[in-house]
Amino acid sequence: MLSVFLKLQSIFVAFIMIFTSAFSVGKISSPGTEPMPEMKTGEYGRYVDPFVGTGGYPWASGNTFPGAVYPFGAVKLCPDTCLFTGKNIAGWGTSGYYYGDSHILGFSHTRFSGAGVSDMGHFRVTPAIGGTNPAKRLSRPLVFSNSDEEATAGYYAVYLSGIDCMAELTATDHVGFHRYTFGNSKDAHIFIDSTSFLKDKSAQDGIISVNAETGEISGQARVQTSFAGRYGGLMAYFAAEFNRPFKSFSTWLDGKSVEGREYAEGDDCGANFNFGNIKDEPLELKLAISFVSAENARENLEAEAAGLDFDGAVDVAQNGWDSYLSRIDIKTDDKEIKTNFYTALYHSMIMPTDYTDVNGDYLAFDGNVYKADGYTYRSDMSLWDTFRTTHPLYIMIAPEIQRDAVNSLINMAEISGALPRWPSGNGDTGSMFGTPADMVIAESYLKGMTDFDTETALKYMMRTSDGIVEGRPCRDGIDEYNTLGYVSMNTKKSVSRTLEYGWSDNSIALFAEALGKTEEAEKYAAKSKNYKNLFDDSVKYFRGKNADGTWTKLFSTKISTFYDEVLPIKFASAYCEGSAEHWRWAVPYDTEGLMELFGGKDYFVSELEEFMKNAAKTTGAVDPGSGYWIGNEHDFHAAYLFNDADRADLTQKWVRWTLANRFASEPNGLDGNDDAGALSSWYVWSAMGLYPIAGTDEYWIGSPNLDSAELNLGNGKTLKITAENQSADNIYVKQVMLNGETINTSKITHDMIADGGTLIFVMSNKPA
Repeated sequence: MLSVFLKLQSIFVAFIMIFTSAFSVGKISSPGTEPMPEMKTGEYGRYVDPFVGTGGYPWASGNTFPGAVYPFGAVKLCPDTCLFTGKNIAGWGTSGYYYGDSHILGFSHTRFSGAGVSDMGHFRVTPAIGGTNPAKRLSRPLVFSNSDEEATAGYYAVYLSGIDCMAELTATDHVGFHRYTFGNSKDAHIFIDSTSFLKDKSAQDGIISVNAETGEISGQARVQTSFAGRYGGLMAYFAAEFNRPFKSFSTWLDGKSVEGREYAEGDDCGANFNFGNIKDEPLELKLAISFVSAENARENLEAEAAGLDFDGAVDVAQNGWDSYLSRIDIKTDDKEIKTNFYTALYHSMIMPTDYTDVNGDYLAFDGNVYKADGYTYRSDMSLWDTFRTTHPLYIMIAPEIQRDAVNSLINMAEISGALPRWPSGNGDTGSMFGTPADMVIAESYLKGMTDFDTETALKYMMRTSDGIVEGRPCRDGIDEYNTLGYVSMNTKKSVSRTLEYGWSDNSIALFAEALGKTEEAEKYAAKSKNYKNLFDDSVKYFRGKNADGTWTKLFSTKISTFYDEVLPIKFASAYCEGSAEHWRWAVPYDTEGLMELFGGKDYFVSELEEFMKNAAKTTGAVDPGSGYWIGNEHDFHAAYLFNDADRADLTQKWVRWTLANRFASEPNGLDGNDDAGALSSWYVWSAMGLYPIAGTDEYWIGSPNLDSAELNLGNGKTLKITAENQSADNIYVKQVMLNGETINTSKITHDMIADGGTLIFVMSNKPA
């Protein structure tokens, strides 16, 4: 019965996709007929393809965006796409952009990258021609073709055939730069929508202000979008200016425009600027944002954009990207691998977002404004995802970003009473579960980053684990976890919660031990073994358990939570975004203990190998199945577990299989949501032959697909990784040497490479 259901669902999904594609292909424009601008690229940025991860089945899409952004910048400027109706389909293109869409509403300045939810969308700018009516701006979107787009790190362009306009975008940290070149003599218009937002949510408290004498424009709005709405909305402010005077203007309020009115305030307001006939004369707009005030937005504009035209801003953006991308200099003759690598590195450096203005001001969790002292305050941290791969990458090559993140997390805890779970803007969205900040902070310290308030950090980590935090979405079911030794079926996702609480407790124990707090270390180390209490020895799976100690009656290892959403009977409520198969391997910090539960290494290896073999046949499949799924975080580390079972050859086999078969330089090139660069960071690590065991100071050894990688460690030291004889056939590691010494284990510790050196892999076509 279930297989029939799944087939019917797949057919329905395929029909929807084909129907949508018909509108994407059958666009009004003649695809690719307009010559695109000659695109400048940085030395490293030229290998970046921002369209990777923007397409595919919506629930398996990377949800990335191709627009213009500066590394970790506040401005993320991109088209907001839609269908021909002007509407979005929920869940499609959560970044505001979806490769399969056919129309553009305009270009807004804030969003997430790769997340499973759509958020923000402040201050949309839309070009128009002729007689215009801003009230119809959302129902008459602009047609475009993917063939008339181009993008690289820090730059995006699209030809809008319906209005004969070339739109180009770039960005500095706080400023979005626009250039519009109209190809006809009709009046050229620009709309600035103060109260725009992504998807079908809302905005409020909008203001638009135009100084007709000076040409200065400013505004504000609070978006009530998917995540921002959870903490009362995110207020933002802007200051903008054009490179030429406008012929006339009007402001609108609630759909009604008034010519020459300089001020409007409400939940639907903006301005319409008419520049007359400017055929073939580029029109430039600079728009700076702040989350503190309009005055700060103006200061950001002056500091980053004064005297800078569009081409100059492109140079700034691309130099900024090259400064970060060059921190790993790779060598490979495979162009696909090079594009995949630098695109992945690019995607890992879009978030967390800089929320600090140029004067040091930032908006904190309590709604008050503070000065950042010695660091840059950052938010938009998808911690449940990024603690596994992305934050370890920052520790290695961008320690200043990691230091910012750690100090920001501690600041958030001091103001709100607990470390946040998924901080965004000036609030904790509470998304996902657990306390992944524990791993982020502990790992930073264990790897030598000690210049933060360690005592305060440990205090909040322990308070959350002990269940004494009130009024915050920290660890659901924590009282049972601490008394029963597991989260019972009284709480949803009970198995997943228990497993990840244990991971956090392990990190707390390691952190406490490093601080010399032996008693605390022993306490949390013991709690980290709670995962064993939900392992059903009769079936060799982690299984939901009732508070009275009995196992749940309904049990299926194969059915995931995605089918629970549509089936009348619930099979997987004990798990999060997966099945019992997916969560069977979720103890990367204690593989030895996990193997004991399996009854030994042999059975563990055979079951894990079967799990890997059952991976979906294609990237971004309609149904990822119950086998290995690199597209979601619970399976990120699965291929590396073979190392701890003395089968490093299988780790090498499956890592190389994943690198070759689950990443590609195309819109459908990611196997799931990129989640603020978490999936992309997996590629970066694995391509170099290492993988971090998050929350610890250890790395597993894998199988590099690069000839070499030179890492700038940010401390004046360089780590050179070389893979001798590496090829598509030579995937097995014959020998590993660090600074001339042979490594005889499948793990190394951070202190072994913290001061740089040379790590050499000798590759072979046969297992060693």
